[in-house]
This record gives sequence, C-alpha cells and structure tokens, in this order.
Amino acid sequence: MRIETCYFCSSKIYPGHGIQFVRNDCKIFKFCRSKCHRAFKKKKNPRKVRWTKAFRKAAGKELSIDPSFEFEKRRNMPVKYNREIWTKTLDAIKRINTIKERRQGQFIMERLRKGREHEIESDVKDVQRNIALIRSPAAGLKERRAKEEAAKMDAESDEEEITYVDARELEKKLEESTMDEDYEMLKA
Repeated sequence: MRIETCYFCSSKIYPGHGIQFVRNDCKIFKFCRSKCHRAFKKKKNPRKVRWTKAFRKAAGKELSIDPSFEFEKRRNMPVKYNREIWTKTLDAIKRINTIKERRQGQFIMERLRKGREHEIESDVKDVQRNIALIRSPAAGLKERRAKEEAAKMDAESDEEEITYVDARELEKKLEESTMDEDYEMLKA
C-alpha cells in the first residue's frame, strides 16, 4: 500500500481518496481534496497559502532540514521479499519515526520558548511606557509626605543637638566662675 502526498498541501493521501490530475505532458498531480485541486487550478502558490505545509516550512514554523527526511524518498525498484530485511526495515521505520517526532517536538518547544521571551520583553516595555495607567502619581502621596516630614524633623533635631563651642570662651568662663567662687569664699 502506497501513501501518496498531496501536490498542493503535502498532506497524506490514502488509497481510494483524493483526485488525480494528469497534464498534457504526462505530469501527474495528486490532490487530497477539492480545496487543494481548486487552489491548483487558480494557480495559487502553495508557499504563499498559509495553511499548507510548504508555507509552514518556508516560514520556519516546522522543521524543514533534517537527515530523517532522507528516508521518505519514493523507491520504484521492487525488492525481492526477505523476512529478515522486512523486519529490519519495520524496526528502522519505527526508530526513524520516534527520532523525527522527538526532533520536531524540540523544534516546536524552542520556537515557543523564543516566543515567550519576546512576549515577556514586550510586556515589560508596555509597563514601562504606560506606568501612569497602572499607578497614578497621587498614589502613595500621603506616605511620601509623611516620610518627608519625618526626615525634616530628624534633620532639625540633629541641628539642635549639635552646638559649636569655642574653647577660649569656655576657659574664660571657667576662670571667671572660679574667681567668683574664690571671692565668695574669702568674704565668708
């Protein structure tokens, strides 16, 4: 059983399904549904139509270059049946499919991670640009005023505590006070 691919959208066509169009130069085009056939007749480019696999690969949305795709070649040479070759081929197909699925999953997760980083970046820019919408300038005004008043009070109290004293004047006052005390003692 051969599973064909649609010429336009690259989806699978199982036996008994789809439309086959043969051009005058004997080129065969197989389409999965009438939607693809109509688009082909309108001469649409599959790489420009967004829902096709050709577009997704060209736009970098799907994995396009990978060694596992080399196994999907069309082989027209019939091979003589051999049970060992048949079992090895089936095992290889299973292994190739798991590898391909894992690589495609990693590719998609990497794309999602980049998209998430870009989204966070744009959100931060939006918040910085429109901060006035989130927090008004009047919000927290009372708290700011209370802090400023407390800072002023602290500054004033610090200024009151610090007094500059001249040492010479202190000595003169001490001498005068000692003289006055001596004079009072003499009188008594």
